[in-house]
Amino acid sequence: MKTTILNPKTEFLLGAGLDVLHFESREWMDTVDFWKDEVRFFNDLLKKKEVSKKNDPEYEMMLKNLDKVHTDLFDDLEVSIVEHEQLLSRIELAEEGLSDDDYRERHHEISLRMADFTKEFKAFKRVVFDYTKKL
Repeated sequence: MKTTILNPKTEFLLGAGLDVLHFESREWMDTVDFWKDEVRFFNDLLKKKEVSKKNDPEYEMMLKNLDKVHTDLFDDLEVSIVEHEQLLSRIELAEEGLSDDDYRERHHEISLRMADFTKEFKAFKRVVFDYTKKL
């Protein structure tokens, strides 16, 4: 039987005021910006080894994973956070048909995605570090 362990911080924050959730969203954007810097570093690091490692399956897998990180990070996660913040603006303007619950539900979804991405990115970094140690 698989049990899900809930993050108490997430559960607590979802009951907090919208200003607290907005602050967490801004933290997410800062985290994404930091990850972008890390991805650029890894890209540069791996590209420097590219000439000598053309037919290395492990190297090719890392480049594929780096592309996936780019796609997930730049195209998807960041856009979701920006749209989430735009939803908050629309709620604050009292746009018809929107409520705090819409924002809180979306916030929870993004929080779960951030946690998943963080876990995947840490695993990717371990692979890159282990690979570069062997060089």
